[in-house]
Amino acid sequence: MGALAQGKTQQTVQPKKKKKKRGRRDPAWARALVAVGALMMIVAGGVFVVKDAVFGFATRSVHKEDLLPQENEGRHASISGAKNILLIGIDPRPNQNPNDAIRSDSILILHIPASHDMAFLISIPRDTWVSIPKYDNGTKVYRGGKDKINGAFAEGGYGLTGKEQRKHGTTLLAGTIKQNWGITFDAAAIVDFVGFQEVVKVLGGVDMYVDQKTTSVHIGHDAQGNTKTPFEQRDAPGGGTQLIPIKGVTPVVYEVGYQHLDAWQALDFVRQRETLPNSDYDRQRHQQQFIKALLKKIASKEVIGSPSTLNKVIEVVGRAMTIDTGPFGLDDWIFAMRGIDGDRLLTLKTNNGGFHQSAENPGAEALDETTLELMAAVRSRTVPEFVQAHQGIVGSS
Repeated sequence: MGALAQGKTQQTVQPKKKKKKRGRRDPAWARALVAVGALMMIVAGGVFVVKDAVFGFATRSVHKEDLLPQENEGRHASISGAKNILLIGIDPRPNQNPNDAIRSDSILILHIPASHDMAFLISIPRDTWVSIPKYDNGTKVYRGGKDKINGAFAEGGYGLTGKEQRKHGTTLLAGTIKQNWGITFDAAAIVDFVGFQEVVKVLGGVDMYVDQKTTSVHIGHDAQGNTKTPFEQRDAPGGGTQLIPIKGVTPVVYEVGYQHLDAWQALDFVRQRETLPNSDYDRQRHQQQFIKALLKKIASKEVIGSPSTLNKVIEVVGRAMTIDTGPFGLDDWIFAMRGIDGDRLLTLKTNNGGFHQSAENPGAEALDETTLELMAAVRSRTVPEFVQAHQGIVGSS
C-alpha cells in the first residue's frame, strides 16, 4: 500500500484479470475516517466471507437505518454493475444540543465500477456553492435555494433529532448531488468523528509517511512537559485564521519521513490545516494518505489474523457508523467487493488539489472543468476510462 507513485498509475487503473472490492464552520478530519468506516467491508471482505462468525459479528455491530429514499422498492435489484455509495462525515461539538442543525464535515462519493475490482474515492469540497432543492422533512420546510453543499445535510435534518435527522439530512444531501450533477446512490454511510477515534486507539496507531513538515496548532508542551494548546486562534480581519503563539508552549512538530504515529499523533496530524501552505487541500492529501495507512493496518496479519483484535476493530467501527445498504444486504456488498483491497482504492483529486473560487459567491468554491467531467463520468459509469485518460487526478496517497 503506502504512497501511490505517479509512474505506476497507468498500471494501477487497469482492471485486474479474473482468476481460474449547521454546526461547525471548520471540519476536523472526519473525511479520512468516513472512508475507513465504509471500506471495512472492502478490506476484510474476504475474511468475512470465509469466517461466518466474524461476518455475523460485523453485521450485528453496524447500525443499519434507512438513510436514502427507496427508489428501487418494488423493482428487481441486482448487486452487479457499477455502484455509488454516499459517504458523510459529521463532527458534532461535545455536549451539542441535539436539536441544533448539523452540517456535514465531509462528503465523498465512493464509486465502484462494474468490474468490482477497484474503487474510486471522490471528495466534494464542503464549501462548494450549489443549488439545494426544496424539501419538507415533516417538521420544517426548506424552500430551496443556493448554499454551500454542507448546508444540505443541515437543512434536511433541521428541527429533527437522532434517526430522523440522519435520514432526512442524507436524503436532501443526496437529492442536492443528484440535482447538480445527476448522480444517484445505491447506498450511504454516516460516520461520527468522535466515535471513530476509538478505531485508531484499538489499532495502536499507524505507520505512514509524513510528506511535509507540519506544526500542530492543537497540541504542545510547556517546560514541565504538560500538554498545552500552543496557539490562540482568532478570525483574521481579511478572512482565515490568525495564530498567536502562547508564551512558554512549544508546539508538536511532525517532521518529514516514514514513522509510526501513535493514536493521538495520527489524529492530530491529519487535523492540521492552518500551518500548511495549501491549507485544507494539504490536509485532504494527508487524510487520504492516512486512509491508506489505516487500511494497511487493518489488513495486516496482526489484525486480520487475530479474531479478537479484528472483532474489537469491527465493534468500534460499528458504534461509529450508520449505514443504509439500499436494496441489498451487507453480505451482498461484502461478497461483491471481495476483490478490492487498499491498493485497488484510488483517491481522486478535486479541483486539482487547490481552491477553485465560485463565480457566484467568492467566499465559496466551485468545481473546475476537469472535476465536472469526472462527475459526468460517475454519472455515466465510465470512471475507469476517464481516469485512464486523466492520470493527473489520481492522488499521491
